[in-house]
Amino acid sequence: MSADCEIQGADLPIRVLLVDDSPIVLRALQRLLSRSPEIQVAGTAANGREALELLPVVNPDVICTDLYMPVMNGLEFTRAVMASHPLPILVVSVSVEPGSPNVFHLLEAGAVDILPKPRDILCAHPDKLADELASKIRILAGVRVFRRKIAPVVEPPSLPRPLAPLRMVVIGASTGGPQALKEILEHLPVSFPLPVVCVQHIGGSFLSGMVAWLAETSPLSVRKAIHGERPEAGTAYFAPEDAHLELDGGGRFVFSLASPCDGHRPSVTVSMRAAARCFGSGTVGVLLTGMGQDGADGMVSIAAMDGITIAQDEASSIVYGMPREAVARGAARYVLPLEQIAPALITVAQCGKNVE
Repeated sequence: MSADCEIQGADLPIRVLLVDDSPIVLRALQRLLSRSPEIQVAGTAANGREALELLPVVNPDVICTDLYMPVMNGLEFTRAVMASHPLPILVVSVSVEPGSPNVFHLLEAGAVDILPKPRDILCAHPDKLADELASKIRILAGVRVFRRKIAPVVEPPSLPRPLAPLRMVVIGASTGGPQALKEILEHLPVSFPLPVVCVQHIGGSFLSGMVAWLAETSPLSVRKAIHGERPEAGTAYFAPEDAHLELDGGGRFVFSLASPCDGHRPSVTVSMRAAARCFGSGTVGVLLTGMGQDGADGMVSIAAMDGITIAQDEASSIVYGMPREAVARGAARYVLPLEQIAPALITVAQCGKNVE
């Protein structure tokens, strides 16, 4: 669910498996994809069980699946694929409109992205739909996925004492971010002594649904930031739709309609720079899975102020783009697996409380 893109170059076509119980929809999707010569429909299936049987035969690069189907629906199919044959999955369904809880249950199961399907696909604007569908498939063809498993509880690495009392954590993410944010936020205790600012690249119409989904499992209060409010400990704040989230001289939230940074508004870099200006070495920056380079310059700003900087490692990232850029620029003080980031934040936050 990101507008930026890193695509693995290849001469071979992108092989796509289409899964939908409607023959009319399957034909319509095939026609739409025929406009993109680099994409090949390698097979079709009428339900999840039929698609599972086809996987070793078709060997697709990307799967596009409906949600509600007989025999095996899209959610069950996604879980089965991620458990046995992990592949990038794009859910194309009328049941994944903004506000639907289906969206984030599918992402939690392992789907990488979603595309709301017009209720009358034959009457939809074909050029726009074809472009959006092909664009998402090209992005997913460069995404790395892995089996879903329960991560063991691990101790964080030994972290040095912060140089100043910690004041704020800023977390940035793009593709794969909702799942990664869930992993972190549900493991931070209600007594976490710092405010957490989150910037996730996501279509604005999906932001409220994501915030509500994350609030279901996080001990922290999770909500969208409000212009002019002062961030408080124990709360995770999300940048608003189509505005940068910054801080004024008094540490209050300020929404900015300045130009996109690294192609994004809200931008991770903008929020990280604002926190570094306001809190200096009392800032913690975390950069999670995602395409592009947004956030790397923000991490540089935090590192220059001797703040704490953490990047998600490649092995646990769905897309190792944004964290890789921070590492390449020498801005990531620590590179950690996803399951170690929450314990690391708890450790540094406790140490930061005792700094004079």
